[in-house]
Amino acid sequence: MGEYESLNETLGPYIMSRTTRFSALCIGIVAALLLFAEWGIPMNAKDRELIQAAADNDVASLRRLIDEGASLNSKDARGRTALLTAVAGEHVEAALLLIDAGSDINEQDLILDSPFLLAGANGSLEILKRMLQANPDFSLYNRYGGTALIPACERGHVEAVKLLLETDMDIDHVNHLGWTALLEAIVLSDGGPRHQEIVRALIAAGAKLNIADKDGVTPLQHARREGFSEIANLLQAAGAQ
Repeated sequence: MGEYESLNETLGPYIMSRTTRFSALCIGIVAALLLFAEWGIPMNAKDRELIQAAADNDVASLRRLIDEGASLNSKDARGRTALLTAVAGEHVEAALLLIDAGSDINEQDLILDSPFLLAGANGSLEILKRMLQANPDFSLYNRYGGTALIPACERGHVEAVKLLLETDMDIDHVNHLGWTALLEAIVLSDGGPRHQEIVRALIAAGAKLNIADKDGVTPLQHARREGFSEIANLLQAAGAQ
C-alpha cells in the first residue's frame, strides 16, 4: 500500500465524519433560516396579527386591527407587508380594505415584489384599478427588472394589460432578460387568442415593434420561429420587420 493510500485509509473515516457533521450543520442552519423566514416576527404582535389576517382574508380582523393602530406597512421576515400578503393570496376584499386604509402599494419585499407589481403579474384587475388611484411608482421594477405590464403580457392577462396600457408606464421597457412586454407576449406565450389580443393591444398602444432581444431577434422573427402565424400577421401588418 502506498503512502497516499495508507494516509487516506487512516484519515478517511475522520474526514468523512467531519464532512458529515459539517453538512448536517449547514442543513440545520438553512432549515432554521427557512423557518424564520416563514414565521418571522414583524415589529410587534399586533402588526404580525395584521399580516396573518391579510393572509387569511379575515376582513373583520383587519378592520379591528387597523382601528387599533396596527402598522399598515410593517413587514415580516420576507419583507412582505399585509397588503403584499393579501395580493399574493389574491384576497381582493382584504387588499382593497388595506389600500383604502393607506397601505403603501409600492413597498417592495426582499425579492422586489411590491403590491402593485404583483397585482400586475397576477392580473388582479379589481385590485389594480384601486391601486391606480393610489399613485403607483412606475420606476420600480421586479427582480427581473420588469414592470407590472411585462408579466401581465406574458401570462395572458388581457384586461389587466389593457388597463395598464392606459397609464404612463413605459410600454417599451426592457427587463434584465432583454425582453419588452411585446417580446414576452410572444417568447413566453402559447401564441393563442389571449396573447394575440395582447399583441393587438400593444400595437394599438404604440409599442415599438422592432426592439430585438439580446440575440438580435425581433418580435416578428420570434413569432415566425414559434409558428404563431396570427401574431406574425398582426406584427407584419403593423409594419414590423
